[in-house]
Amino acid sequence: MRRTSRPHRVGRFYARRISIAGAAVGTTALALLLTTPSAQASPPTPVSAATARTYLGELTEKAEGSSDGYSRDKFPHWITQSGACNTREEVLKRDGKNVQTGSDCAATSGSWYSEYDGATWTASSDVDIDHVVPLSEAWKSGASAWTNDQRQGFANDLTRPQLIAVTDNVNQSKGDQDPAEWMPSRTAYTCTYLRMWVQVKHHYELSVDPAEKSAIASGLSGC
Repeated sequence: MRRTSRPHRVGRFYARRISIAGAAVGTTALALLLTTPSAQASPPTPVSAATARTYLGELTEKAEGSSDGYSRDKFPHWITQSGACNTREEVLKRDGKNVQTGSDCAATSGSWYSEYDGATWTASSDVDIDHVVPLSEAWKSGASAWTNDQRQGFANDLTRPQLIAVTDNVNQSKGDQDPAEWMPSRTAYTCTYLRMWVQVKHHYELSVDPAEKSAIASGLSGC
């Protein structure tokens, strides 16, 4: 499913105090502040693999529903989150490094590391915001019965690990596929991605089809 948007590093500082004794001035302290490369930011940390396995067992297993009636317009996004910033812009700021924004909150510079394929981008136009559980997938696994407000909440959820900035064409290649059909090419992210997927589906009480459940169970067994 195409996302309409396009690592995340946390600065760490180390202080070292050097004391110099002197008869005239006594003991003085010199503080040196050293900055290391910042570590990537990220979506909210998903539940553990053990919890994900438990959650997976609690999900309703059933054949995937129909896409009849589905439209992205039934999942309103991106909504305003704060000030002039919408959901897409908030995720770009959260998942990027050294992100600068204009008065309209649009990213004007920065860099973004795509966890799905390991690529780094310096233009926000090269980055999409992926719905980990795609909107169409959600529709076919229970969201078709939700209200418009519920679908809006799902499509703009910054609390769960449902939104992540990734390479745009990778997001487009994923489309609305589930883990039985598509997984990030960067295998180091396999466990995290599956934990994210299960947590989101569990929170929203969405169903899983047999092939999807089998693929997730297999992937989580190695976590």
